[in-house]
Amino acid sequence: MADMRAFREAVTAEAAVGSDEPSEPVRELAGRLSVRTAVLLEGLSDAAAVDALAERRGLDLEGRGICVLPMGGAMSVGRFARLLGPSPGLGLRLTGLCDERERRFYARALEEAATTAGTEQRQRQRQRFFVCSADLEDELIRTLGVARVEEIIRAEGDLRALQTLQQQPAQQGRTAQQQLRRFLGTKKGRKIHYGRALVEALEPDRAPAPLDDLFDELLAGL
Repeated sequence: MADMRAFREAVTAEAAVGSDEPSEPVRELAGRLSVRTAVLLEGLSDAAAVDALAERRGLDLEGRGICVLPMGGAMSVGRFARLLGPSPGLGLRLTGLCDERERRFYARALEEAATTAGTEQRQRQRQRFFVCSADLEDELIRTLGVARVEEIIRAEGDLRALQTLQQQPAQQGRTAQQQLRRFLGTKKGRKIHYGRALVEALEPDRAPAPLDDLFDELLAGL
């Protein structure tokens, strides 16, 4: 039985080889799964956060035809947008999250993907991605507050590792928030783990603005 993971893997494989349009197997998968929307994310930690918030809000994204798709880097967004967006792509609605420094890649990719559509659709496409000022981890730290994030790190058994990092010369003079953000990126898999853990610690009705806006966009299209 087809599932969304198979669809993600098939699209990622075709994007990796630079396919100009989706193959018939990918089209068939999209049809069988009733995929309507693709959420284009830079990496696995962003996907973990989106999946965790969907669970907290009781939303079955896959059941609603929404594919959460980590691309392995923001500079890949053009290839994914061509495969998934307007003809000759799959014609899916595109949205996503990016960091401020990657805004230009997303803006250009969604604009180019919409060139076969009308002017009105191109205007809507410009509004379909949401920007984190630094990155999503930084947004989560600011929303939760430094003290709460440190509590979560302690509960996860990583407090000593955090304290070791804070004592390093390179961290002197940095704010506690900057140190926490650096800590989350210092070990493979840590950003993915805490992408979920920090979202699970949020109050049910509170999330960083870019993430909250993304979910408003997803629900508005249903």
